[in-house]
Formats: sequence, structure tokens, C-alpha cells
Amino acid sequence: MSTDVEWLTAEQEQVWRRWLALNAMLPAALHRELQADAGLSLPDFDVLVHLTDNPAGRVRVSDLAHALQWEKSRVSHHVTRMQRRGLVCREGCPDDARGAFVVVTTAGRAAIEQAAPGHVRAVRDLIFDHLTDAELQALDTITRKVSARLAPTSDGGAAGR
Repeated sequence: MSTDVEWLTAEQEQVWRRWLALNAMLPAALHRELQADAGLSLPDFDVLVHLTDNPAGRVRVSDLAHALQWEKSRVSHHVTRMQRRGLVCREGCPDDARGAFVVVTTAGRAAIEQAAPGHVRAVRDLIFDHLTDAELQALDTITRKVSARLAPTSDGGAAGR
């Protein structure tokens, strides 16, 4: 092993491993809840949230990819699956022949409206109901700091690297 690396302390390593486990367990739990309540996957829900957050109910494919932190090909494949289920449709972009919009359908709106109450209950139960105000503030501070370090810079890299 290289000696020029500053290895994690035992405490840092344990926190990191718990973080990784949480990163696997939380989405899995939310996915199970969404499947049971509304027949949606967590990625379906994420797409529908971005679409329904937009007053027009539509988002350009490239903007959706950026918002979800997905490759455009992943968005395209996922949207195709959602389209087959009637949750979304695609529309051409009038000012860009190569561009396209993903549009939430009536069925997609109904699906997210059905899913949202159970999803909120699950998020509250799994996270927020068990945190004190101070812990919530600490979690907010931590997630903001880590997110800022990961945010892309104008040169395409991550901030702080």
C-alpha cells in the first residue's frame, strides 16, 4: 500500500461504511413503498416529480438528464419505458429539431398524486420523525457542504477538486 495516502481514521471509515449502507438501504426502502402504493419505481417517481414541478408539466430531455444526474441515454431509455405505461409522452421542440420534451400525461399525474402521500409518510418515518431539530440542522449543513463539493464547476470538474 502507498504510504503517501492519508488513510481514513477508524471512525471515518465506520461513518463512510454506514453512509454507503444508507445509500443502498434508503432508496431500496422508498422503492418498495412506491411499488406497493402506486406501482412506480423510485426513478419513475423522480421523473414525475421533475415534470410536475414544472407548471407546464414538461421538461426538455437534456434538462431532465441534468436535474436527475443521469446520462441522456438513461433518460431516453427510462422515458421510453414510462411512455409504454402511459405515464409520459414525448413532444418535439419547436425551436430545436433535435430537442424533445418529456411531458407528464393525465395517467402520470394521477400516478404521482396516488404515490405522494405514502412517499411522504415513508420519508417522515424513515428520516425526519426520528431527528431532533439540532440533528435536522446538522444533516442540512452536512448535505449542503458535501453537495457544494460535488457541484460541477464551469470547467466541468467538481468544486474543490
